[in-house]
Amino acid sequence: MASELYNTIDALSREKGIDPQIVVSAVEDAIVVATRKYYKTQENLRAQLDKDTGKIRAFAVKTVVETPEQVEDPVLQVTLEDARKLDPNVEIGGELQIPKVTEGILGRIAAQLAKQVIFQKVREAERDTVYNEYISRVGEIVNATVKRVEGPDVIFDIGKAESRMPRKEQSRLESFAIGERVRVVIARVEKASKGPQVVVSRAAPELVQNLFQTEVPEIYDGTVVIRAIAREAGERTKIAVMSKDKDVDAVGACVGMKGMRVQSIIRELRGEKIDIIEYHEDPVTFAEKALQPAKVSRVTVVDAGEKHLEVVVDDTQLSLAIGKKGQNVRLAAKLLGWKIDIKSEEEKRQEVEQQMSALTSQTATPLESVPGLGEGLIEKLAASGITTVEALADMTPEQLEAIEGIGPKTVEKISLAVNNYFAGLEGGEGAVAVAEGEGTEAPAEETAEEGSAEETPAEGEIQEVAASAEAPEPGSGGEVAAQTEGGEEDTSSKTNE
Repeated sequence: MASELYNTIDALSREKGIDPQIVVSAVEDAIVVATRKYYKTQENLRAQLDKDTGKIRAFAVKTVVETPEQVEDPVLQVTLEDARKLDPNVEIGGELQIPKVTEGILGRIAAQLAKQVIFQKVREAERDTVYNEYISRVGEIVNATVKRVEGPDVIFDIGKAESRMPRKEQSRLESFAIGERVRVVIARVEKASKGPQVVVSRAAPELVQNLFQTEVPEIYDGTVVIRAIAREAGERTKIAVMSKDKDVDAVGACVGMKGMRVQSIIRELRGEKIDIIEYHEDPVTFAEKALQPAKVSRVTVVDAGEKHLEVVVDDTQLSLAIGKKGQNVRLAAKLLGWKIDIKSEEEKRQEVEQQMSALTSQTATPLESVPGLGEGLIEKLAASGITTVEALADMTPEQLEAIEGIGPKTVEKISLAVNNYFAGLEGGEGAVAVAEGEGTEAPAEETAEEGSAEETPAEGEIQEVAASAEAPEPGSGGEVAAQTEGGEEDTSSKTNE
């Protein structure tokens, strides 16, 4: 029959949830400490609790050696001859136990010291038990009772231990009363100097997942699967679900008839908004669904490797797509696991225009590339700030005539030269310029103007250029000269029938 002391130890072990042998070892260690303090010895002491009588015996342990020469430390070693005086059965290499009297001599101070040692050992064992109990249950949902509130932290009783819920693990919509029972998620177990601390959370996505498993039978039996959850506690949660049965609507199953299922979860979360989205493997389609309630115009994959999307919405939908303080697009990005850039139609249009203007500005062909322009004309154009073919092509005839030294006839030359240049780019080298003149085609002839080679206008153009000059008689060679408005001597050419 167990003694009263052992029964007390057994009851304490059940209360603390630890092994009774741990408490017995603590008691024995306490007696050893008290005995060493009383005898002021460095001997190797041991204690032993008798389960039946409840008595604790203390004794010194010495190692048995054969001869006195082998004794290095008399406190720890004894010769075989001396050992057999106390125990005839002892052998070399064995241990000799020498009893130490403890009853009635340890006193009050030794008892207090033993008490401290016992409490310390029990606390250490309790900490290890709590840590081993809850470290494997991280992420699990447990029922907890509010025990007290310490500043911003809430202390819960979760059964074998107390748990702490810091402010960042709480929902801003929630407040707790002493004795209230709530469901919490075991977030982590921390080893601290005061023992392991179990940290619980009401802001973790696992809480929403557990609530859906409880309220939606299709999720519990695996017909509907939760693929992703993005949550900002107290504000909004987005949950992506998919159905393994084509006849079961995943979103409808989670919402329930008249929204009864999801409303029950919203009440548990104290009014937190929940968006239930159908999951898609295609990130483009999934992004369109995830940004609800906003309507998306188009989604473009910018970089599949970096998981980068660009979303364009109507101007009126931009604020709705972004959400309050960017919450909607932030949760959507977290749900997809992709980076999302969201733009309005107007922003995208301006971006495209900037890109086009940048490409246009990068193209700059010098005027010297156009073979139909002389050096004098190029100098006049350059003096007016026109140095590229593209800038020249964008100018109107009125703008060209406003330049000093350029008249209508020179404008026609410029137009013909620029057209021939671009036609050569499109049709390849050797493109021939065609001029219309009373139904006939006349090839351009080479002539000299201000020391440079230029193309001569066709016959119909000569008639226009020489409007103020006397036309030559057919069959006779003559020179036709025309004076331009700017005082520039026009091209001279000879015509032969």
